[in-house]
Amino acid sequence: MCQLLGMSCKQPASIGFSFEGFRARGGLTDEHKDGWGIAYYRDQQAQVILDESPAAESHLAEAIQKNGLKSKTIIAHIRKATVGEVKLNNCHPFQRNLWGSDWLFCHNGDLKGFNPFLDDEFQPEGDTDSEQAFCYLLQQLKRHVPGGINNTTSLFQWLNHFSETIAAFGTFNIILSNGEWLYSYCSTHLAYVERKFPFSKVTLIDREISLDLSEHNSHEDQMIVIATKPLTANEDWKVFQRGEARLFKDGELHLERLSGE
Repeated sequence: MCQLLGMSCKQPASIGFSFEGFRARGGLTDEHKDGWGIAYYRDQQAQVILDESPAAESHLAEAIQKNGLKSKTIIAHIRKATVGEVKLNNCHPFQRNLWGSDWLFCHNGDLKGFNPFLDDEFQPEGDTDSEQAFCYLLQQLKRHVPGGINNTTSLFQWLNHFSETIAAFGTFNIILSNGEWLYSYCSTHLAYVERKFPFSKVTLIDREISLDLSEHNSHEDQMIVIATKPLTANEDWKVFQRGEARLFKDGELHLERLSGE
């Protein structure tokens, strides 16, 4: 299986501290060493960086962590290959264009027997079930949501519906973004934490590193961090239940569908 990381912020913020703990799981403290990727938005344009080497050993990943990449929306992925060989085309996040916006997607899980018909507009470039699911999601959104992103509630409901459909084929934990908002669906493991004023000192689980967030943020800053498993030991991480979905925007929870709804 793979692991996911996402961040939604009110103002552009650095993901360096969270990414330091996250990339350690790419071959140092965990087994996800079959490539990694990180993507962010600059002026609503997606920028994607991929590497097929283990994240914990990657000089590129180390440079990104140290340089403090900043954006309002960032997603990252470390891969343990189960479907598809280890190569750049199979590294997440994947990127496509829909309704004039760049969309980013990453997935944790395996899908068995999932072979949907895909039209010519959305076709995988690699050979993973994850990219196939991403193409299917966008294809279905274009067909069933004529209003596009103008009706966020309708879009959220359709995303939940299609995510449930795909999850019937296996494990489907995802993070999806168009740069404005960040959507997450859980079938097994996801958690998130809200960071806002007054900020506190936090400590990574996978590294012996702490950071006083109050020294790097103002009272106006606010952010949400999502991960497959909590990254810090002393924060109030909220764990998703099976079938739950949440949509975040500007560092806040915007919409949610709880288990059993």
